[in-house]
Amino acid sequence: MPTKPSSKKSVSSSAARVWQRMLSGRRLDLLDPSPLDVEIEDIAHGLARVARWNGQTAGAHIFSVAQHTLLVEAIARIRVGTIDRRLGLALLLHDAPEYVIGDMISPFKAVIGDSYKSIEKRLLTAIHVRFGLPRELPSQIVALIKAADRSAAYLEATKLAGFGTEEAERFFGPRPALPAELERDYIDPWPASIAEQRYLKHFMKLAEG
Repeated sequence: MPTKPSSKKSVSSSAARVWQRMLSGRRLDLLDPSPLDVEIEDIAHGLARVARWNGQTAGAHIFSVAQHTLLVEAIARIRVGTIDRRLGLALLLHDAPEYVIGDMISPFKAVIGDSYKSIEKRLLTAIHVRFGLPRELPSQIVALIKAADRSAAYLEATKLAGFGTEEAERFFGPRPALPAELERDYIDPWPASIAEQRYLKHFMKLAEG
């Protein structure tokens, strides 16, 4: 007897889901992200629960991307003095795509190659449009963000992730000259709820300013 066709589609023949549902109820398409589906509350919640260094850091809590982002903004503020709305938001959102795709360590990014970068860029573009930033940031802002990011990585690597100073300098540049209170205020890992609150509060302050 001929076999009756199954009434259920096989897993291989069904369309893959390429969107993520957020706590806000938004569904963000990873291949074609819409700025209308981006909410700062989702970003703050997600980044506060994404671990830097794959979670390989000292302390009772993860060192979150939200806390890292605030550290980067604080370093940039020290270096340039007054930060306007555009620069402040660009700093706080520079790792925002990671609320969807996680914080992939640099060695793994190198293995994956351009596919990761393409998705990351599309997400960041949608995030920029959502919050009134240009799709492409001016080169001087990009350079400032990268410099502050590397300084933050140096501090995190040596204080939390077990790197020696020589090794950290090889990967992240020379030890940054920063005030001691910065390390005291931003390096000890915060609970996720605190990281989320502080990120969201600072974002709102910049956005309203």
